Amino acid sequence: MSESLPKLIGIAGPLRAQTHLLDKPEVSVGRSLSNGLVIDDKSVSRQHCLFRREAGRYKVVDLGSHNGIFVNDIPVHNKILEDGDTIKIGTSIFLFMVHEPESQRDSNRVELVDGSPITKAATLLRLEDALSIMARDLGTLLRISQTVSSTRDVEALQARLLESILDAIPAERGAIMLVEDQRDEPESVFAVDRANGPGRPVRVSRTVTRKVLSEAVSLLLEDVVGHEAYASAESLLTIPIRSLLCVPIKLDRMLGIIYLDTTDAKVRFDKGHLQLLTAVSGIAAAALANARHVQWLQGEYDRLLDTEHGIVGESPALHRVFEVIARVARADSPVLVLGESGTGKELAAHAIHRASSRAAGPFVAVNCASVPEQLAESEFFGHEKGAFTGANTQKKGKFEVANSGTIFLDEVGEMPLALQVKLLRVLETNEIDRLGGTRTVKSDFRLIAATNRDLEEACSEGRFRRDLFYRLNVVTVTMPALRDRREDIPLLATYFTAKYSQRCKRYVAGVTAEAQAFLKNYDWPGNVRELENVIERAVVLGTSDSILPEDLPEAVLESAAPVASHPMKYHEAVRELKRQFLLDVLAQVGGSYTEAAKHLGLHPPNLHRLAKNLGLKTDPDK
Repeated sequence: MSESLPKLIGIAGPLRAQTHLLDKPEVSVGRSLSNGLVIDDKSVSRQHCLFRREAGRYKVVDLGSHNGIFVNDIPVHNKILEDGDTIKIGTSIFLFMVHEPESQRDSNRVELVDGSPITKAATLLRLEDALSIMARDLGTLLRISQTVSSTRDVEALQARLLESILDAIPAERGAIMLVEDQRDEPESVFAVDRANGPGRPVRVSRTVTRKVLSEAVSLLLEDVVGHEAYASAESLLTIPIRSLLCVPIKLDRMLGIIYLDTTDAKVRFDKGHLQLLTAVSGIAAAALANARHVQWLQGEYDRLLDTEHGIVGESPALHRVFEVIARVARADSPVLVLGESGTGKELAAHAIHRASSRAAGPFVAVNCASVPEQLAESEFFGHEKGAFTGANTQKKGKFEVANSGTIFLDEVGEMPLALQVKLLRVLETNEIDRLGGTRTVKSDFRLIAATNRDLEEACSEGRFRRDLFYRLNVVTVTMPALRDRREDIPLLATYFTAKYSQRCKRYVAGVTAEAQAFLKNYDWPGNVRELENVIERAVVLGTSDSILPEDLPEAVLESAAPVASHPMKYHEAVRELKRQFLLDVLAQVGGSYTEAAKHLGLHPPNLHRLAKNLGLKTDPDK
């Protein structure tokens, strides 16, 4: 790969397929025309974010936008960018690139068949010579240009292009064949056979394709049967081709060819067809190159979207966790992850596994509290066939499945005492005895355990073995409670809003400042898990394109009395106006919520929920 100027390439949104060079120390982004990069999108703030060059690297900085920014699908306030990162701004998605992409490879049904050499009987036309005839077929070229300029998918573009060409030129078969890395053999193809329909490959002479690709010339064979050089060609014996056209697709380099042929004796391609197809290839070249590039970008974006186990947050408390994870991941010692329920202990375990030398191995997670005591030994250590009633086959236990990888024991404090003894032996020897087995099985695993209990207290009470505690407690990672990292709440809320907006197929741009104030002031006894549930509920039940305070549960609204501030004073005034307005409407319709809902154009359940959030009684209509 070669170095190039950093750039943003649109993958989705209003600027899709457009490239924007980062050629200044700072490039502002937003809806306002004063920005260096303007995005006409109501979900984008007037001054949304900034791309800033620092010490030779670029970082993206949120300028207090309403809906935030995402890097690799994780919300951030500011982040140094790496080559290949994706940045989401409103509904737009950009790929940050420092290096040029490597080529992709596709395939389809075209058979290249060796034939005889090209003779002087063929007509050859160079691309630049075709430009002079564009005026004659201006209407056809304009229609094709409009077709290709509005299509970004490579396969759809090839299909529409061939359809338009076959409407203008009386060919029976056609193929678009794209090449990679200046190779002389096409590797990406799309073909249409109008005579025989789908399923039958289009056979193309390898001699023809090599001639066109190597010399960048357009080729016309008006009467193939009459040419002695082609009368015995294998590719023409099976299907008696009468006439063929083949033109190069060329931009700054050779991209491929467009091939047409016919077996109809009444049809003969002429120089006019050759000139038209050559001109079409000139129009199609940029569109095909652009579509293939966008397809590659989309593939990279899809690859980067695997953030199911990402830990969202930028608080100092979380950064300390990241630092510990980075250090412990390099070792192979057992790790004990501590923290309240819902703080993301399993996410930390996944992060350790992914950053370790075992990342290519399995990650096996077991919740010790969910395994019935009578099945625990079989679940953890496996069993042989016939070991007990119902053991019809041999079964590997979780420790054996985790060989070469990581096993994560969640809620390890709930493990039965009898099983704790066997676990201690497995940790010390890495040997497993299957239930009913007669030989030991070796397993190379790393153990990560997690608990929300005080294990030292459990040891004092005799509920947990002290020797096992010492074996587990080699390295500890403590996940902070959400109330101890309140600055991460807006990022988490934005992340979950985007997640459930996509999952529920209902567009929700973000969380209003008023709603964020309530979220930040709530104590979150259920931590991140509770916040996720609250946001999911708001997305499902909400009616606007942003999450409002009235979309939040009563527990959040009542327990989180926001500190007095100008935004909250404004919200309280709006809330009181809503309440009074609803009371006036109810008075007009005699207190009937059903009639009030009709009057306001709302669904009755939504009106009942709104009234409840506003502190009004919602007794059933009489």
